[in-house]
Amino acid sequence: MKAKRIIVAVVALMMMAFSSQFAFAAETPSQSPETQAKDAKVRIVHASPDAPAVDIYVDGSAVVEGAKFKDATNYLTVPAGERKVEIFASGSKDQKDPVITASLVVESGKAYTVAAINTLDKLELKVLTNETSAPSGKAKVRVGHLSPNAPAVNVGPKGGQPLFSNLKFKDVAEYAELPAGSYDLAVTTVDGNKEVLALPGTKVEDGKTYTVLAINKAKSLEPLVLVDSE
Repeated sequence: MKAKRIIVAVVALMMMAFSSQFAFAAETPSQSPETQAKDAKVRIVHASPDAPAVDIYVDGSAVVEGAKFKDATNYLTVPAGERKVEIFASGSKDQKDPVITASLVVESGKAYTVAAINTLDKLELKVLTNETSAPSGKAKVRVGHLSPNAPAVNVGPKGGQPLFSNLKFKDVAEYAELPAGSYDLAVTTVDGNKEVLALPGTKVEDGKTYTVLAINKAKSLEPLVLVDSE
């Protein structure tokens, strides 16, 4: 089973995505509606700029192998309840301790993004609950600040009031509803005096939901766009 690696160009939050792939350890078998109702969906993101490629285990079973910085999986089907998550440097499971061991509680019918964030010496997990639908004619968008050394930022229409204000490292905004269409957006410093990224022609589609993560170090800041409704 293949997972999707999404790298998004700096010139647009949502209109450009170049996908590559990395390997899942095993196929998820097809399931009955009754079984699916007891499961959660979990997407895993490698968002640590200086961490090596990693292998990810859930309850002792490998679910992702060789995930590199900026890689993001498709949704994985995970049984609801408390799950043990272990992250190892790629290929090191039998030689070294995990770099992260954490318990993750997921609820049936819900969707999550689990991101490995911060620098390697402070590696940690950030868990987000995803919304997967938007009203007719609209999209939902949220922004997360996952750049460990970047200052706080605002995000909004170029020259207008910000949609998301004063986002600091580890902050993730609530979803904002926008009419489907194209927008000229900008990422600025909190005082609005400096534009960090210009994002002209940003497109959001009817009924879709998006999480946009600001990743990488401050000098190389870039957005990683995830479509939560897929």
